[in-house]
Parts: sequence; structure tokens; C-alpha cells
Amino acid sequence: MRRMLTLCLTLALLFSSSLPQAAATPRWWQPRGQLRWHIQFTGDLTVPRDAQVVFLDLFDTDPATVTRLKRQGKRVVCYLNAGAWEDWRPDAAAYPPEVLGNEYEGWPGERWVDIRLLDLLAPILRARLDLCRAKGFDGVDPDNLNGYQNETGFPLTADDQLRFNRWLAAEAHARGLAIGLKNDAEQASELVAHFDWILVESCVAEGWCHLTAPFRRAGKPVFAIEYVENGVTKSQMCRVARQYGLSAQLKRRELGPWTQPCWR
Repeated sequence: MRRMLTLCLTLALLFSSSLPQAAATPRWWQPRGQLRWHIQFTGDLTVPRDAQVVFLDLFDTDPATVTRLKRQGKRVVCYLNAGAWEDWRPDAAAYPPEVLGNEYEGWPGERWVDIRLLDLLAPILRARLDLCRAKGFDGVDPDNLNGYQNETGFPLTADDQLRFNRWLAAEAHARGLAIGLKNDAEQASELVAHFDWILVESCVAEGWCHLTAPFRRAGKPVFAIEYVENGVTKSQMCRVARQYGLSAQLKRRELGPWTQPCWR
């Protein structure tokens, strides 16, 4: 009897191992292709009905707003500053002095941070990602992921940036959050496997939209913002957007409700 039972179990295991395995269900949202989207950080929230994805500030957005938008069938993404410090944020005092670098030119109250000091930054950024998840967001939009290209006050290298960006992506995914690469298109080929989309600013005005190609080839969204302050017109933006497969919109720098997207 025992031999028969053992034989049956062995045959069952062999048979089950020969069956095709079902694909694992992704643990986070994985957007594909061009999507209609809205981004707003100031003013009374006004979300267009056709927006499929909405980008909102992590700290300024309450869970009820996230829930309401998700009930409308929209994906909602939290904005947080990963590569710089902002003196008005509720966790500003948590940043040790040694991680704070040069002032961020053009943005009062911001300073670059030393992304090499992960042992000091990790608890702060993990808490922010936890808050993003707790509020019900689907993904995270981490700003300033290209400190190595700026005068931060630290000798940051391209490898330092890759290490930090990959760490941040892994932390987001571990929490079930999708994550986008903010600018840093020069490292797109090295990072496309780790991020779920790329969001670029002023690539039309500055002439580097072609660098987003690794994300387009991977079928991942390329969200693009152009600013009227740079003199870019909607027709110029949309012509380049068609050429490079961008989901592009024209905004003012305060990122209020006003928008001129290419899909309208």
C-alpha cells in the first residue's frame, strides 16, 4: 500500500512539472504604450475626463482624492522629490546635514542631496514610499534622478546615479508601486528594465527627445512636458511627439490645471 501511494505521488509530481506554468501576475501596475495623462501640483484640482493617468503631489493629496479618481477608472501617481531636499516638506528635519548639498538653482528652498549616502537617505525615502502606498497611489514619480549631471556639491558619478535609481525602483516595486524614470534619459538604456515609464521635461525645447527611444521600443510610456516659458508652441511639441512616440502636453511651470495636450 505504501509503495503504491509513493508511486502515485511520484507520478503526480512528474505530471504536474510537465504542465506549462501560468505566468506570474505582476505585483504592480505596468502601463503600456501612449496614454492620456494629467499632472497638477497647484491650484484647484481639475482632472480632464479623458485622462487615464493622474500625477499628484504625495504630501498635498489626501487618500479620499486618490480613491475618488481610482473609482473613475484612472491610475494615480504620487510625486516625490528623491534627489533633492525641500525645506517646506513635513519630513524636512529628518534629513541629516551631511546629505545636503548645493542650492537647486531656480527653485528656492531646495538643495541637492548626496545620493551615495543611502544608509542615511533610505529610511526617509522608504517612509515616503510607504506613505504613497498607504494613500492608495498606483505608482510613484520620483524627481531629480539626474543629480550626477548637475552642480550638486558632491562628486557624483554616472555609476552613483545608476545605483541610486535602481535601488529606488526596487524599493517601489517591493511595495507594489509602479515607478517612472524622471528625466535622466542619457541612462535610459541601462534603466529601462527597472522602470515602468519615463517622464521627461523640455526635451523638445532642448533637442534630446530621441534619447527616450529605449522606453518606446520596450512598449513603455514616454510622458513629456513642455513649458510655455521656453517658447515652445503646441504645434512644435506635437510634431516632435509624433516623431518620437511621446504622450506630450504643454504646461506652465507652476503645474496648475492649465494644459494643452497633443491628443486634443
